Amino acid sequence: MLIDRFGRIHRSLRVSVTDRCNIRCFYCMPHERVDFLPRDQILTFEEISRVVDVALDLGIRKVRLTGGEPLVRQDLPKLVELLSRKPLLEDLALTTNGFLLPGLSQELFDAGLRRLNISLDTLRPETFHRIARRNGLQLTLQGIAKAIEVGFTNIRINAVTIRGINEDDIVPLAHFCRQHDLLLRFIEFMPLDAENNWEHLLVLSGAELRRRLEAEFGPLVPVDGIDPSQPARDFAYADGRQRVGFINSVTEPFCSACDRLRLTAEGCLRNCLFGHDEWSVREVLRAGGSDAEIAEQFRQCVQHKKPGHGIDQPDFLRPRRAMYQIGG
Repeated sequence: MLIDRFGRIHRSLRVSVTDRCNIRCFYCMPHERVDFLPRDQILTFEEISRVVDVALDLGIRKVRLTGGEPLVRQDLPKLVELLSRKPLLEDLALTTNGFLLPGLSQELFDAGLRRLNISLDTLRPETFHRIARRNGLQLTLQGIAKAIEVGFTNIRINAVTIRGINEDDIVPLAHFCRQHDLLLRFIEFMPLDAENNWEHLLVLSGAELRRRLEAEFGPLVPVDGIDPSQPARDFAYADGRQRVGFINSVTEPFCSACDRLRLTAEGCLRNCLFGHDEWSVREVLRAGGSDAEIAEQFRQCVQHKKPGHGIDQPDFLRPRRAMYQIGG
């Protein structure tokens, strides 16, 4: 098992399959002139599958595919099929902006994928363009509709909230998700933007969001029995129609229960979104290394994990990479 110096057992691996994306959300990517990885530096599906096999032997039980935008990776359903057949893998999920779901939902479902997180920060086209710096709100909405149509259930909607930009979308998003039986999760704006414009004043805290929702829907009731390692604090609406979650990474860090590791698109292991150290499994793979050598990279990564991300500390240093380069 992968246990760090603070007793945290690691069971979750987030796998970035690409750093490319078809939009340019300012909290994640530069607007223009993005330096993407050369394709030969990105792990192949077979390499990803082998790394996941090693991770499963070490106790990993959950895998989430991320990017960039994972659906721009050609033939992604083939990777989904490779992973979904692994007996030890208990949970396989994917995070997407939804643009390509109208054409890929059925293939992904047929390949064995059952869980989706879809990013939707606003229901207003002009605000969508302000955040994503591209048009496409209707594509995301069509993607959500198609995913529901082909049979995906328990779809989660991820909304990053930024003060002064999408505050007015908080209640409408809640109504939308309740209407379509979607689990909404609000995510605090984190210092992972490529253009270094993040500042504390732009963070809408989960506590503030909760107050706004309770003013509209009545008291929110904490949901018991939720996996303590999950990043969200989930609440049920008073009328019992769906739930809402808050990922309060900045104002209420949940590092003490973190069980996640990350594999970047070019094959580097990271133990924290905000970390500065990486361990390359690609180098081991392409040098003909053994599974034991890959496992040692995992162990080294876990043993160097810090007690927390340190955003609330005066000596906090932003990571050198932006979100799209790490994997959400």
